[in-house]
Amino acid sequence: MVLPRFLYRLPRPVAKPYPLIPKTYTLSPNFSLPPYQDQNSSPGSTNNVENPVGFPPAALLLLRFHNTPGCHRSIHDNSANTQVSSNTTDQNTDLISARISETSEKLCKILSNHHTLSSLDSALNSAKVEVCPTLSISVLKKLSNAGILALSFFRWAEKQKGFKHTTESYNALIEALGKIKQFKMVWNLVSEMKQRNLLTKETFGLISRRYSRARKVKEAIEAFETMEKFGLTLELSDFNRLIDTLSKSRNVERAHQVFDKWKNRKFKPDIKSYTILLEGWGKEQNLLRLDEVYREMRDDGFEPDVVTYGIMINAFCKAKKFDEAIRMFREMETKNVNPTPHVYCTLINGLGAEKRLTEAVKFFELSKASGFVPEAPTYNALVGCYCWSQRMYDAHKVVDEMRKCGVGPNSRTYDIILHHLVKNGRTKQAYSVFEKMSDDCEPSVSTYEIIVRMFRDEERLDMAVRVWDRMKEKGVLPGMHMYSTLINSLCHENKLDDACKYFQEMLDMGIRPPAPMFSNLKQALLDDGRNDTVLILGQKLEKLRKTPLVG
Repeated sequence: MVLPRFLYRLPRPVAKPYPLIPKTYTLSPNFSLPPYQDQNSSPGSTNNVENPVGFPPAALLLLRFHNTPGCHRSIHDNSANTQVSSNTTDQNTDLISARISETSEKLCKILSNHHTLSSLDSALNSAKVEVCPTLSISVLKKLSNAGILALSFFRWAEKQKGFKHTTESYNALIEALGKIKQFKMVWNLVSEMKQRNLLTKETFGLISRRYSRARKVKEAIEAFETMEKFGLTLELSDFNRLIDTLSKSRNVERAHQVFDKWKNRKFKPDIKSYTILLEGWGKEQNLLRLDEVYREMRDDGFEPDVVTYGIMINAFCKAKKFDEAIRMFREMETKNVNPTPHVYCTLINGLGAEKRLTEAVKFFELSKASGFVPEAPTYNALVGCYCWSQRMYDAHKVVDEMRKCGVGPNSRTYDIILHHLVKNGRTKQAYSVFEKMSDDCEPSVSTYEIIVRMFRDEERLDMAVRVWDRMKEKGVLPGMHMYSTLINSLCHENKLDDACKYFQEMLDMGIRPPAPMFSNLKQALLDDGRNDTVLILGQKLEKLRKTPLVG
């Protein structure tokens, strides 16, 4: 599970030395990294703050202070006794985030281990947790791949004394239910939000996105148009969001059709409208259509800005047209359009993947020379460059510098290193890195998936299951692909009882299994003469597909 970006910026204790790296070494000549300037930001606010996880009184007071509308201090206020130092603020914010994360993991464990409504409610009640909006949102986001469990928690939470769901918690549930295509329940929630005056345009944007990713483009557009029926006024930003949603869901052709149909009729496009289409065609590596949109944009009087250039450079990198990407970068410079860290990161990633390491490092150095303090994504791009060139020693050096500068490493950093170690057959080292990464950060669901797949490929199913169990203990819930990996492996090893157990668990979480995986399980059961089990599982799957949720 990817952590919110602000969590990577929170102050960290002094990190332990990287377990696999010698303490003294040097990188390539002239390689140097600047000191990190800390920039802290606090988590999203809420107006309904309780004490759900035993915060100290000072931390709770701080949280209430931040979340009370209009409750801020004037810089001219002389009441020194109520001033809080920035260090205290940072420490309390850290504590609050940690406690929320710890409690949400605890609740997710309970939810994943109880599959009947009565036992679930009883188990949640016995946890003796007072729910606040921040905690509720944290749990729902962790359950984004388990729509049924998310709905169960949501309904339990709203029955707790003094608690009311916010727009953000409704949206988090809609996201989870949309992933399992429970759109009837989604629209029931929209009606609830309307009654409680919680409905926003963001809600309809989420619904359109889930429809679009489910290849229901017609319904995605209708959800967009439905906003007006709920009293919301459509604006250019909403139009841009729709074509962006369609483009990012691999429906860029349909997005372009909508753009052409409504251009100068319903909306007058701005430069963002064009850059959305540029990004869509770039991801499809359709450079012909990319050039058409670019020319149309300029004909309509829009000169490319830094976002446009970044998208064009990314498109050329994806198409392995690196010389064109660099030419576009040089054009930016001649037109005095200053590149952003994202532009540098794109070039570092692209050139590194092509093993053009020297050029990639030059762009990293150029980024620093431009005045940017490298952030985690830029460092991760450089880590990837060295990994692609199988220079793991230098990759680890960059990781060590990340620690010194306070910008990581994060789970994405480890995913990059683990991917390349596994790819190069260095599985023992990969597992050692995985075992010790919690000194820096917790593994994400993608990290666990890398290790589970690694053990599957090595036919070490016992270790795959051990890693899986650890993941569940941490409150990290697997998605469809991870279940498919494990169930297919169990079928291959003829451990059909376990395969059926995980298949049932998958259904209980509301995750629809992909057809090839179910076909594989079904055939294995038939070969074992377990026709009745095939029939039962088929009926359960059909029920999940056809029965809308009620709640």
